[in-house]
Amino acid sequence: MTEPFLQLIQPTSHDLGGFKVHRTLPSRPRTMVGPFIFFDQMGPAHLPQGEGIDVRPHPHINLATVTYLFAGAIEHRDSIGSHAVIEPGAVNLMTAGTGIAHSERSPATERAVGPELSGIQTWLALPEADEEGDPAFEQVTRDQLPVVEAGGARARVIMGTLWGATAPTTTYAQTIYADIDLAAGAAVPIDASADERALYVAYGDARLDDQPLAPQTLYILKPGATGTLRSDAGGRVMLCGGEAFRTPRYVWWNFVSSSRDRIEAAKAAWKAGDWAKVPGDDEEYIPIPDVPKTVSYP
Repeated sequence: MTEPFLQLIQPTSHDLGGFKVHRTLPSRPRTMVGPFIFFDQMGPAHLPQGEGIDVRPHPHINLATVTYLFAGAIEHRDSIGSHAVIEPGAVNLMTAGTGIAHSERSPATERAVGPELSGIQTWLALPEADEEGDPAFEQVTRDQLPVVEAGGARARVIMGTLWGATAPTTTYAQTIYADIDLAAGAAVPIDASADERALYVAYGDARLDDQPLAPQTLYILKPGATGTLRSDAGGRVMLCGGEAFRTPRYVWWNFVSSSRDRIEAAKAAWKAGDWAKVPGDDEEYIPIPDVPKTVSYP
């Protein structure tokens, strides 16, 4: 059988105190897969009673964040006044455009019992025509996202069109994104419906045809490669990708842009406090780091 993979991206893992984050994009070998320019797996973790995650207000420009949970809940607030709690199977899409700040915290109801945390957070680069659009926020509930069931697999389409089903989630560039829950012995086809595609095993076991897939590793598929995703004991796999971007995107901390100068301007604005506050969460913020953990190469 022809090797279906173009690249394998190993994660950089960070212990954030009580839970781990595994990051595969951006990486030195590769910055993007379609519009996906950041790919983090959070947890799985069960935090002590009374504790929780507290991501203080921080800024973004020229990107869209996509938060999707397997377990737990996260309370979102942002500088355009959005306030929502995301729960498993739903999707939060926050479009930064010209600039937005937001916070992510465990809800009080979760802290009271000891929060669970398990999910995927990704960032999408925006096409140049949309980079400086108005900030926006939308939440699509789990009941609004289509689910395709076949061959022992249950796939929720988060963005784009897959297996004949289309998610209502806003897209800018052509995007595919799905959560594939595989029962033991399940099999589901992976077609060549996008320029760039990747598979990521969040937990459990999976293989593409006869090629085993290691957890927390991003497998970049060759253009046009097809195959059948299978699991012997059961697993959870994310499929992501979309159209290839023709111009590069740069990443520095929480800023993504086609322009390095735009990122420098955003850094200066956040340092100067020249940024809209987050209503209901305006007493704290994350300062600009001297050396950010998230950067693009070169």
